[in-house]
Amino acid sequence: MFTPTDIRKLEKMFGTAAKAMGTNYRFEIAPADPVRRLALEIYPDIPIGSRRGSLVSVYTPTAHLQLHFCSGYVVSNVLGEATFIGEYDGKLSGLIIEREGGCSLFANVDRQIVSGDFTRLGPEVMLSGVALSLTDTILEKKSPPARGRTAKRRKAAGARR
Repeated sequence: MFTPTDIRKLEKMFGTAAKAMGTNYRFEIAPADPVRRLALEIYPDIPIGSRRGSLVSVYTPTAHLQLHFCSGYVVSNVLGEATFIGEYDGKLSGLIIEREGGCSLFANVDRQIVSGDFTRLGPEVMLSGVALSLTDTILEKKSPPARGRTAKRRKAAGARR
């Protein structure tokens, strides 16, 4: 999923060169504030269990975060951040990496929150919707997953979405 063109786009936004490390690219983001230093590693195509996919990994002085099966990303030069997303069964997980060394993780967010009316959400839920809303433009336009008897019929018939 990540091509050399994608890596160059990220290099430009982060203001640092990626180091090719064999199966991955490593960005060392070290702004003026040493507390906010982090390393971002992107594995474009590696085995993850019995499948292959993209993995985004972040190392900070106090945390290690991973996003398995990254399906897309959005770069915002204005905000100085890149948002990496993964989607499964109508749920999104997003890993936001800031040029200034900050990072945020939002996991298992209902997809409808991202493109819905934020004013109808409680403040504790609103943040995830607003933070991941930039990715709405790259999300596949799919109908929501089937529920009830229709879903059971699809499963019984072996249909795939």
